[in-house]
Amino acid sequence: MARTSRRESRSNCPIAATLDTLGDRWSLIIVRDMMIGKKRFAEFLDSPEAITTSVLSDRLAGLEAAGLVERKPYQKRPPRYEYLLTEKGQALLPVLQEICRWANKTVPGTWTPPDSFMKRKI
Repeated sequence: MARTSRRESRSNCPIAATLDTLGDRWSLIIVRDMMIGKKRFAEFLDSPEAITTSVLSDRLAGLEAAGLVERKPYQKRPPRYEYLLTEKGQALLPVLQEICRWANKTVPGTWTPPDSFMKRKI
């Protein structure tokens, strides 16, 4: 389960504190998808990493609890929601861009993100 503000950080180290919120296998993938425009549950499920519905639900709830994501209804019957990055979540853009740059330099076979993502500003 994603560590969120529901639990105390293990230390005041900024890296440890960040990992307590985002340091699982899926959270940054979901944030990435939101950065490229995905908003709805089914859109996240279409990502190539093949997240399960239960894990997606859990991670979205954790990101919401951490203040990175807000959930807004777009349909009443049946109730359906879209997920949007908050200002705090959007502030992760330069971090994700740097992770991409690092991986492209050091991890063979990683694809190059589109310029629309890499040149985007907050």
